[in-house]
Amino acid sequence: MKRVLVIVEGQTEESFVGRVLAPALWPRQVYAKPVLLGHRGGRVNYARVSRDVLIQLKQDRTAYCTTMFDFYGLGAGFPGTPPPAHLSNYDKVVQIETAFRQDICARIPDSLRPDRRFIPYLQLHEYEGLLFSDPTAFAHGINQAQLAHSFQQIRDSFQTPEDINDDPNRAPSKRVIACHPAYRKVIEGTQAAKSVGLAAIRAECRHFREWFETLEGLQDL
Repeated sequence: MKRVLVIVEGQTEESFVGRVLAPALWPRQVYAKPVLLGHRGGRVNYARVSRDVLIQLKQDRTAYCTTMFDFYGLGAGFPGTPPPAHLSNYDKVVQIETAFRQDICARIPDSLRPDRRFIPYLQLHEYEGLLFSDPTAFAHGINQAQLAHSFQQIRDSFQTPEDINDDPNRAPSKRVIACHPAYRKVIEGTQAAKSVGLAAIRAECRHFREWFETLEGLQDL
C-alpha cells in the first residue's frame, strides 16, 4: 500500500479527498489522506504551503506528498508566479507546479527523494469547476434539479470546466452561489462530486485527470 498525504486548503477539499478521491484509489493500493494546511486550512501563501510540504516529507519518509489548492486566489510567493499572460490556463498551472517542485527539491536532501515523493497539484481554477463536468448531475447532486439548464449554460461558455473563471468576481463557486445562494461548499460540494462521478471529471478535466493518473500510478513504483 502506497500512502499519499494530500495537503488541502479547506474543508471542502478535505471532504473531497477523504470521501471521493481516496475510495477511488484504494483498489490501486494507494491510500490518500487529506491534511489541512496548517491544521486548520485557509491562507494559501507560499510560506505556509512550503513549510507544511517540507514537514510532511521529512516526518514521514515512506509516504508521498501532494497538494490540492485552487489556482484561483492563490496566495503570494509561489515560485513561477505570475505566469505569462499569453499562456493557456493549463500551461500556467503546469509552469507554477514545475517551479514549486523545483523549489521544494532544492530545499530538502536528495536522500529523502523529493523528486519522486512530491507531486504538486493546483486545481484549475477552483474546486467547483470540477463539478461542471456534468451540469445535470451537479444540479441533482445538490437537490436543485431545476438548475441543470443554468449550469449547462455556464459550462457551455467555456472550452472545459477547468477554464471556468474569466473574472475574479465570477469564480466557479460564485457562479454556483449566484444560482443557488444557499449552496454549502463542504456538504453539497461533496454530494455533487459523488453525483458527477470521477469518470466524468476525468473525461472533462485534463489537468485533474493527469494528477489522478499520477496518483494511481504510484502502485507501480
